[in-house]
Amino acid sequence: MTTDLNDIPAIALKWHRAGTGAALATVVETWGSAPRPVGSQLAISGQGDIMGSVSGGCVEGAVVVEAIDALDDGTPRLLEYGVSDDEAFAVGLACGGTIRVLVEPVGAAIPVQMLSDLVEARAASKPIAYTVDTESWARGLAAADAFPERFRSDKSGFEGSLFVAVHNPPLRMAVIGGVHIAQSLLPMARAAGFSPVLIDPREAFASAERFPETALRHDWPDAALAEFGIDTRTAIVTLTHDPKLDDPAIQAALGSDCFYLGCLGSTRTHAKRVARLTEAGFTPAQIARIHAPVGLDIGAKSPAEIAVSIMAQIIQTLRQS
Repeated sequence: MTTDLNDIPAIALKWHRAGTGAALATVVETWGSAPRPVGSQLAISGQGDIMGSVSGGCVEGAVVVEAIDALDDGTPRLLEYGVSDDEAFAVGLACGGTIRVLVEPVGAAIPVQMLSDLVEARAASKPIAYTVDTESWARGLAAADAFPERFRSDKSGFEGSLFVAVHNPPLRMAVIGGVHIAQSLLPMARAAGFSPVLIDPREAFASAERFPETALRHDWPDAALAEFGIDTRTAIVTLTHDPKLDDPAIQAALGSDCFYLGCLGSTRTHAKRVARLTEAGFTPAQIARIHAPVGLDIGAKSPAEIAVSIMAQIIQTLRQS
């Protein structure tokens, strides 16, 4: 089985199990314009192989040297580097600053079983936090409810001497209906860091020609969503105006943990939708989860403008709810 090149903990575990040794370097503090956010990681093998990034090139070389030393003596390190303005300018940043990096050898510092549990949780799209106290060096794994604000905002960082590394599942979006709005919305979703899928059994609407570089599902929406798998990092948007297509997707979404459900249609259309859902047995609290008419009220008119309003509302719900 191949390992995702973006899954740095899994790469470190693979190198350790292969016998080469591995260390994980994690950004624990940085300045405002730094190229990599807090929580970014670099895996370093005992043979000097690297994967990932902690600074976009500013301090990687120095971190690798420290990581090799940490593998030799089995001791974690909390490093601090000053990045000059000239060094920052060289990698396209407005200014320099200070970056702190935690280096931990796998096995000697990070327990192998703990790292394995972390990798398994990430593979299962389960939100999980890795915690390490930089005074006592006690380590642990925690569920999302232990740090709800951090998970909502995707923000790793310190709480006193405890560093909390948030590992959220990837953001995903399921769009129902290969309409004009979707042609603008899907590229915006990708640009915002979502992995989107378009679901529409009408192959003429959901075609590769109309939606290049997009994952397409031509099954009925409820079946496609069941295969897609809805989790707490999933946004669902229905755009067809056709109850035969939208309603199965809405019902699947209301029975899930998706963080956002938005449905295209006027206030009158939504009133009819509410009546159908009520008749189907959904409660007022469940129905209230629906954002309808979909999107922030910014006076959007064109399909592209409506897509902007939808994307903005999704981000607002993700970051502020």
